[in-house]
Amino acid sequence: MERHFDGELKELHKEILKMGVMAQEAIFKSVEALKNRDKQQAKEVIEADDKIDQLELSIDERCIYLIARHQPMAGDLRFITTGMKVNAELERIADLALDIAQRVLGIADKPLLKPLVDIPKLSGLAQRMVSGAIDAFVQRESSLARDVILADTEADKLRNLVQEELIKDYLAKDPKTADRAVPLLLIARHLERICDHATNIAEDIIYMVEGKVVRHRLEELS
Repeated sequence: MERHFDGELKELHKEILKMGVMAQEAIFKSVEALKNRDKQQAKEVIEADDKIDQLELSIDERCIYLIARHQPMAGDLRFITTGMKVNAELERIADLALDIAQRVLGIADKPLLKPLVDIPKLSGLAQRMVSGAIDAFVQRESSLARDVILADTEADKLRNLVQEELIKDYLAKDPKTADRAVPLLLIARHLERICDHATNIAEDIIYMVEGKVVRHRLEELS
């Protein structure tokens, strides 16, 4: 029975890893669609969201089944319940990528307001944070989770740079740029929120591994 349970935990590993890959791909494609003014790629992100939603439900059902059937204790129970939290965070990350894709559809036919510099940087950071959070979960490695949490400060800085430039250099000088500037502001906000969700995952992993609550307690990271 123990061997069978271990096999089922490995399958849960695989499903959550797949969810993480799909979420990362959605982030990448949504920002590539923005960079290339590619409406088709944006639509692909939107269409893929149903598969992500279905996978989220499947993972939740698997977690509930494992708890009900095997009544796991201690570390295994924390792993499964944390898996449910990670699953929910990843689904929300994918929803934010969908939001970005929808913004792209709204501005794809309009001239790009400015060269994109900080938004792609923020997108790359978001993908690395999500990837790091998933690695920390699969490996049950709290040091990887700490790296993710510490990276969130850079995400905030990049979001602020985008906001400052768009507001001061465009919206304040020419309100007519609003139809192109506001979507970029929202996209930067969506990417920063993705980083927040990756941070949430990392905080849950530290609790899973160490039993230590670090949410809202940066001093606990040391």
